[in-house]
Amino acid sequence: MKKTESGFSVDALRRILSERLGDVVALKVAYSGGIDSHTLLHALCQSRTTTSWKISALHVNHGLQAESDKWAEHCLRVCRDLEVSCMVGRIQVGDGDGEGLEAAARRLRYAWLAKHIDHGDVLMTAHHLDDQAETILLQLLRGGGVRGLAAMPIICRFSAGKLMRPLLEFERSELEAYAKRNSLRWVEDASNRDVRRSRNFIRHRVVPMLEQHWPRAKHALVRGGRHAGEAATLLDAIALEDMESSIAAQGGCELDSVLVVPALLDLSPERRHNVLRYWIRQLNLPPPSSLHMNQIDDVIVKSTRSRHAAVAWPGAEVRRYRDQLFAMRRLTDPDPGLKVTWNLCQPIAVPGTGYVLKCVESIGNGLSRERIGTGAITVRLRRGGETCCLPGRAHHHKLKKLLQAAGVPPWQRQRLPLVFVDEDLAAVADRWVCAPYAARPDEPGLRVALAKAKIGPGVDPVV
Repeated sequence: MKKTESGFSVDALRRILSERLGDVVALKVAYSGGIDSHTLLHALCQSRTTTSWKISALHVNHGLQAESDKWAEHCLRVCRDLEVSCMVGRIQVGDGDGEGLEAAARRLRYAWLAKHIDHGDVLMTAHHLDDQAETILLQLLRGGGVRGLAAMPIICRFSAGKLMRPLLEFERSELEAYAKRNSLRWVEDASNRDVRRSRNFIRHRVVPMLEQHWPRAKHALVRGGRHAGEAATLLDAIALEDMESSIAAQGGCELDSVLVVPALLDLSPERRHNVLRYWIRQLNLPPPSSLHMNQIDDVIVKSTRSRHAAVAWPGAEVRRYRDQLFAMRRLTDPDPGLKVTWNLCQPIAVPGTGYVLKCVESIGNGLSRERIGTGAITVRLRRGGETCCLPGRAHHHKLKKLLQAAGVPPWQRQRLPLVFVDEDLAAVADRWVCAPYAARPDEPGLRVALAKAKIGPGVDPVV
């Protein structure tokens, strides 16, 4: 994308937004208080007289620096001067799941921002050309694939709306010139000069050395990133075709996206890796490393006798059961002693399982209202030894055998909510109702429905 103006200006920003956004009016700036986001916010505000854009700011206080509270106060003060609303959020950052402090802060920051992006909103971030070049270098040094080398798109979906990086064609020096021209005041984060951090080392040591020999090194890197982006788009198109032929039919209580192993084995290793990465990304799961990808491939190719295996990495895991492959967030063992009361009138989130139970009025199926009577309804998990007599059968069956015969994976069996009336097993999630409590034909009943608990809005990965 070529600039029509020399340097960064309000007109240049207005042109980029008008070309990309059309009639969108709600622009929410991720405002840190630093020079980049301050420049973006200020320039947007200068466009209010000639556009219909509604501009506001979102500031995240990570609490990681002694000056964090002062930075939040600065942001509120600047926004008051610019006559824009500013929402401040405070997040607690920990090194969750071994991902590192910076990665955890970034994940929590974008999760908080996502909550405040509604349908039709656009989150504006101040990433610029220098950031893009640094990201591409980092990806190269990490051995990233074409999607990593493509770095940051100028616009992508985010939560219920979109995320836009309108400054990607401008260098840091151009933004600094605008800020000085307009006498802007911004906060300086001293940690941005700590060259022990990889990005800072590249910014302050590597890029200046490259530019001594290749004056337009940053532009060349970004151009290479665009080529990688084109290749990534083509690979995604191939992956979509392969995934459509490999996806398993969904049924019963299975709520995860599932791929079938025989179809994956028909693909070359390269196409298999491609479709696996695409599939995992579509589920909004963290991408696996090359090491973990090879382990997943081994799980597919080298079937064990039980055909049950798992590969885990920070934030996600892939599991095989028989000839199906499941991807999901990292599972933790639920409390086998769980016992919660349920009034059947309201949905209930079953702790530790990721599931929500609710009842739907029905006729001729589900739990019999009459036979439930005034019994105490509780939800529990498997402890072993449970039995159920299915309608139309003469004998009780061990629940373990029923679940095995139905092909329910082991990790789902231990999370499957069981509905008890007093001390009798009455229903196994949405799969079976035990005969003593099953509604007869034409009898009012309550059909048990199982849903996956929502864990937050969909968010595209953000560098």
